[in-house]
Amino acid sequence: MTKRRRLLAWMALAGLGGFLSYRPAAAIAKGKPAMPKITPNYLEMKASDLPASKAFYEKAFGFAFTDYGPDYAAVEGGPVQIGLAAGREPVAPMPTLESDDLEASLAQVTAAGGEIVREIFAFPGGRRFECLDPSGNRLAIYQPG
Repeated sequence: MTKRRRLLAWMALAGLGGFLSYRPAAAIAKGKPAMPKITPNYLEMKASDLPASKAFYEKAFGFAFTDYGPDYAAVEGGPVQIGLAAGREPVAPMPTLESDDLEASLAQVTAAGGEIVREIFAFPGGRRFECLDPSGNRLAIYQPG
């Protein structure tokens, strides 16, 4: 199975099948501005007990974490990376999507009716913002840098 097929299968299992990256040809053909390219590449989860959560993922799946201070650890290097953040909210995992134009993505999410819950801010991997979809699912959109 190719890496792309494994990623697509994982995304389908994780309920992320609708987040496939694309630039709609119809919009480009009609002279509309192209949408920014947005692709899934990160899944962030909260850990009420960060050391215990890290130990679980290390033992259960063989993950190797990089610590970013006492409150954050990440598994890096795969097509979809995983971050554990100390805390309890949000309880559900937060899919993180990579954008090639963060400001355009913020405008696009706002125009689509997304609720911005955290404006653009800097973090060690670049800049990002967080929003809620119409069902209340929290997403992060970031641009490396």
